[in-house]
Amino acid sequence: MDKGFVIMAQGDHYVTCAKALELSIKQVMPNANVTIVTTEMLPYGDQDPISNWKLINDWQVYEASPYEYTIKLEADMYLPKSIDYWWDVLKDRDVVVSTSIRNFKQEISDIVVYRSFITDNNLPDTYNAITYFRKSELAEKFFKIVRDIFENWEEYKKVLKCNTNEVATTDWVYAIACHILGEENTTLPQFDSFSMVHMKQFINGLPTEKWTDTFVYELLPHTFRINTISQAYPVHYHLKDFANIILETFDEQ
Repeated sequence: MDKGFVIMAQGDHYVTCAKALELSIKQVMPNANVTIVTTEMLPYGDQDPISNWKLINDWQVYEASPYEYTIKLEADMYLPKSIDYWWDVLKDRDVVVSTSIRNFKQEISDIVVYRSFITDNNLPDTYNAITYFRKSELAEKFFKIVRDIFENWEEYKKVLKCNTNEVATTDWVYAIACHILGEENTTLPQFDSFSMVHMKQFINGLPTEKWTDTFVYELLPHTFRINTISQAYPVHYHLKDFANIILETFDEQ
């Protein structure tokens, strides 16, 4: 089975995060294939050379992936446990975008404070940070739609309920693409282990977004504990500087 993880990494911060993520993947799945796609590797080049936030290039992951079966992971994540079993569940699907997140206690979260765009437009509650696809007609169509939405965002906004200054983020764009192709074809909600721990403030009941100032954490080989709770899912730490702590931990091993 030609399969692997792909991490889109454009800009120094994201490249650092991607390298840390790759090390965490290899630690728990030594035989895993991992490809970090930097700006120079984009099949169609950088579509927004001025901006530092390169979300508009995300659709290129389909052609950038060298694998028949791909799991795309957002760069600022850490894998504390093997997720190799995911492949067996996902292999017969064309596209699956994650639809669940968890707090640090491993509980599925229903916090929607960050997702008014989703609720206002009655869109699938998807999280692009974990997306599976295989080279197929449907997956190719999905990413063509993602491209079209990014490139024609001003037109899409005319029929959406949103702020006139709303920026096209990958979560919003993926949600629209899933809606267009049908949730039954692009999500797998019954597979709720296809999920991540999201360390955003309100999901974890924190006073600020900087969770490292509030929680005690232990980052050890094959173990990542937050407030004594061992993490069993990919952790979306979202604070980019945390990647340096991960890299330092690996240097000490």
